[in-house]
Amino acid sequence: MEITVGTNIKRLRTAKGITQEQLSVVMNVSCAAVSKWERGVSHS
Repeated sequence: MEITVGTNIKRLRTAKGITQEQLSVVMNVSCAAVSKWERGVSHS
């Protein structure tokens, strides 16, 4: 099984108990961007 960046983001985020919105605030990106990364839709 290939582990993608999005899979790692989601795994680490949930292990820390933070939401996509909380992560987006810390990274200064939109919540939609975090969602897209986790789903593998966008690499930006």
